[in-house]
Amino acid sequence: MNIYSEDKNVIIEDAKDFDIEDILECGQCFHFTRLDDKDYELMAYGKYLHIRQFEEKADKKNKGKAKKDTVKIDASKNDTGCDDKKNCSRIILYNTSLEDYNEIWSRYFDMEVDYSDIKNKVLTSDDRLKEAVMAKAGIRILKQDFFETLISFIISQNKQIPHIKQIVHTISERYGDKIVLPDERAVYTFPGVDRLYEVSEEELRECKVGFRAPYIRDAVCKVYSGEISEDKLKRMSFNEARDNLMTIKGVGEKVANCVLLYGLSFTNAFPVDVWMKRIMEYMYFGEDTKKEIIENFAYERYGEYAGYAQQYLFYYGREKGLGK
Repeated sequence: MNIYSEDKNVIIEDAKDFDIEDILECGQCFHFTRLDDKDYELMAYGKYLHIRQFEEKADKKNKGKAKKDTVKIDASKNDTGCDDKKNCSRIILYNTSLEDYNEIWSRYFDMEVDYSDIKNKVLTSDDRLKEAVMAKAGIRILKQDFFETLISFIISQNKQIPHIKQIVHTISERYGDKIVLPDERAVYTFPGVDRLYEVSEEELRECKVGFRAPYIRDAVCKVYSGEISEDKLKRMSFNEARDNLMTIKGVGEKVANCVLLYGLSFTNAFPVDVWMKRIMEYMYFGEDTKKEIIENFAYERYGEYAGYAQQYLFYYGREKGLGK
């Protein structure tokens, strides 16, 4: 993988195991907008990012005559760092510095982790996941802001993704910081705990959060007071951290597991919602099965890679309608 700065953009060449569409559209985050095919803008850690991905293809005839925004490589050569031309791409992070890439986006997209190794570990646990892993080979688990992840997944209860995204956008527009882009459009960061602490339950309801308003308010108050602390949670065992999160009103095991996986990097977390329950029943049980049994099965089967297995299964299974 080759990373460099050019014309105020950060370019990543020979990127493996990375599909921006699968990463953002798989249900792990909500503060983004699709602009075009594999072309997105998103907000994270108080920053705006426009990111676009291009597939790299071997083209010996035109080698060295690449068009703008396209890199032609001989992907059959191992010294490119990517010997699988079907799983190799060029990524552009527009109007981004290498400093921001190294400090924010590299970690956010989990770029230092070898996902080829993770996929091998998942398949070693159970080769029945091969079709799902191969179909969604570019998924990565984002390293998201804890507080935004917590509030977003409280909002997610009984909501479809477009509705969740709209609510996150509304809260950001009303209470987040405004960023004016070069094209003069305004975008908004997700508000921090200090700002949301000033927002009343009634004001939250005006953002269309419905019955979740008191849950959000309780979460904000507990984080503001330090009763719920990212640093403390990260020092806890998985079960201790989940139990601690579930002291927040309205936070059950599914929401807690999502926060642990996407906001705290507990990769053994295995969130089970209605879709995941159906998928696991279809693949393993063949009958109606309690969520607790499914979770315990996943922890035993996939171990520390349970969260990765869940991502491959969830996105692939939902797309294919498994168990529907």
